[in-house]
Amino acid sequence: MVTAINHREPDRIPFDLAGTTVTGISKKAFINAMKFRGLSADYEKEEIDPIQQIVTPVEETLRKLQSDVRRTGARRIPAFEERVRRTGSVNEITDAWNCLWKMDELKDLYYNQYTFPLERYSTLEEGLKEYMPPVISSEKETIEHDLARQFRTITESAVVADRNCAGLTEISLRIRGYENWFLDTVTDPVSVEKLFDIIIDYKRSYWDLLINWLIENNLTERVNVVAECDDLGTQTSTLLEPGFLRSAVIPRYAGLWSHIKRRLPGVKIFMHTCGSVRVLLPDLIEAGMDIYNPVQFTAADMDLKSLKRDFGKDLVFWGGGVNTQSTLKTGSPQQVRDEVKQIIDIMAPGGGFVFSTVHNIQEDVPPENFWAMWETLMQYGKC
Repeated sequence: MVTAINHREPDRIPFDLAGTTVTGISKKAFINAMKFRGLSADYEKEEIDPIQQIVTPVEETLRKLQSDVRRTGARRIPAFEERVRRTGSVNEITDAWNCLWKMDELKDLYYNQYTFPLERYSTLEEGLKEYMPPVISSEKETIEHDLARQFRTITESAVVADRNCAGLTEISLRIRGYENWFLDTVTDPVSVEKLFDIIIDYKRSYWDLLINWLIENNLTERVNVVAECDDLGTQTSTLLEPGFLRSAVIPRYAGLWSHIKRRLPGVKIFMHTCGSVRVLLPDLIEAGMDIYNPVQFTAADMDLKSLKRDFGKDLVFWGGGVNTQSTLKTGSPQQVRDEVKQIIDIMAPGGGFVFSTVHNIQEDVPPENFWAMWETLMQYGKC
C-alpha cells in the first residue's frame, strides 16, 4: 500500500474493502457473499455506518480477503446501538445534525431521511439564527472508546483515519432540504457559506480530537491516509457551477487539509467525490488532495485512460476497479472478470492505484459477481 500511494509499482495491487465508509460493503451483500463460499459472515457489532447499512467484517475475514487497509475513526452515529429507537419493524435515529432517519426492516434497504431541520424557514439566514449545530466534545468519550477498540486489532495493515460526517454540500442538503438549498446557492450565497463554515469548524474539531488521541497514544506514525468526502458531481456535470465550487467549497477543504497535514506530517489526503468532476481535479490537487476516490468512470468526461494520463503523476486513484452501477450488479461473472482486467491494465502501470469498487458494494450484488471480482484481482493484480 505504501509503495502504491507513493506512485511506485508494488508487487501486487493493494486491495481495500471496508477501509472507509465509501469503500465498504453492505450488510446483505457481505452476508450473501460469505455464505456462498461457506465462510464466516461475522461483522463488527459496532456498525460503521448503519444509515448506509455498511458493516466491517471481522479481522479474520479481512485477512482471508487480503484487504490491505483498516479503518479508524468515529462511526457515522456514535453509540448507535444505544440510540436507535425500535417500534415493530421500524427503526429510527436522529443524527448529530438533528436529521431524523427511518428504516423499515421489512421493505427498506437503507435508512431514509425524514426531516430536514431548516426546511421550514423561509430563508436560510433566518434558520441559521436558531439552529444549534453539534459539538464534537459531547462525543469525545465515545469516539475515543471506538478508536481504542479499532486499534486493538490493527497490526501490519495500512491505516486510514476516516471522516466522521458527510461533506459541505451533503450536510447542507440534509439540513436545509434539497430544493431550498439549491435555491439558496443562488438567492443567498452568503448564508450558504456561513453554513459551510459551521460544518468545516465541526470537521476541524473532529480531526483535532482524533489527532490529539493519536499523539497521546503514540500512534501518529501508524496512519497513512486521512479520508474526507463530499459530492461535487452528478452523472453528467458538477453539482453546481464550477466557479461556485472553486470559490466556496474547495478553499475550505484546502484550509482543513493543510491543518491536518501540519499536525500529521507525511499523511496522504484522500477525497471522495462522486460524479463528473474532471474539471475540478486540478483545483483539488492544488488544494492538497493526494488520493481521488471513487473514480466513477461511467460519469461524463471521466474516461480512465485520460484520467491516468493527465493526472496520474499527481493523484493516486483509489477505486474505479469495477462499475457498481451496472457490471457488478447485473453483469455476468465473466463480464465482471473482463472489466476488472481491463481496468487493471489501464490503472496499475506505474503504481498510484488502489483497487476498490466504484463506491460501496450494494446489497443487490450477486455473490458470484463479488467472488469473480475478488478472484480476478488476486490472480491478475500481480505486477
